[in-house]
Amino acid sequence: MKSISKILGLMMLFVSLVYSAQIKNAKTETTKIYGNCDMCKSTIEKSGNVKNVATVNWDEDSKMATLTYDSLKTNQQEILKRIANAGYDSESFYAPDDVYAKLPSCCQYKRNKTTTMDGHGHDHSAMKGSISNEQDHSSMYDHSSMGKESKQSDSPLSKVQSHYFSIKDALIKADSKMASAQSKELMNAVTAVKMGELSPSEHDAWMKVMNTLGTDAKAISQTQDIKKQRETFKSLSKNMYDLLKTSKHSAPIYYQYCPMQDANWLSMENTVKNPYYGAQMLTCGSTVETLK
Repeated sequence: MKSISKILGLMMLFVSLVYSAQIKNAKTETTKIYGNCDMCKSTIEKSGNVKNVATVNWDEDSKMATLTYDSLKTNQQEILKRIANAGYDSESFYAPDDVYAKLPSCCQYKRNKTTTMDGHGHDHSAMKGSISNEQDHSSMYDHSSMGKESKQSDSPLSKVQSHYFSIKDALIKADSKMASAQSKELMNAVTAVKMGELSPSEHDAWMKVMNTLGTDAKAISQTQDIKKQRETFKSLSKNMYDLLKTSKHSAPIYYQYCPMQDANWLSMENTVKNPYYGAQMLTCGSTVETLK
């Protein structure tokens, strides 16, 4: 059986090499990914692979994975995030507990939380797009609620939160140019989050929403059509709510609802200022929940 397994392993390696040959700007790295069996191997490789962009070859015995990817289109961290979202821990990311729990019993490997900062997923390379020197442009945007919103605690999600509120306020004012600019800042803030600093509940929520947050922010940044921006803001708000309801806040955050659009948004003010209509129907809506 072992000889058959080795033959299959060599065949998979050959296939991986063939696919790797199709990847431009190829960079190859190895890293440990935890798993048990052939089913794990299939899931790990399938979740990490992207045609002509990235390939993953995982060895069941050593638990080592060989990653080959186009260095201009992705990086190791993005690949490992996808694999973690499929339920498999690595030395950089810790899979969400609920996803791990849904793995078949044969795939539920022994988790080594010490490799992931006591169970908190993290990125050793401090993720691309670091904004350590970034100026928070939201403080330059003059509106009555910004003073409150800029005073949020220095949590790992503070910049994500701050730029979300800046987009919301831009939409209230129908300022599509500012909404686009703040969405670019939000994209940078999303990629700069250091997952090791998140609480366990924040980490699990972050793993579920981070890709959609980035996608929605990008969509808003690429247009100055206020109607399109407001439509995408619905999804952005839903995912921000799913994220922020797992956090503790230094000031209340109000989850508000627009019946005309059947959509929600978040605000630091209990007073309703509707981002989906702005001056046309500024006070349309109500507060449905308070996050504390």
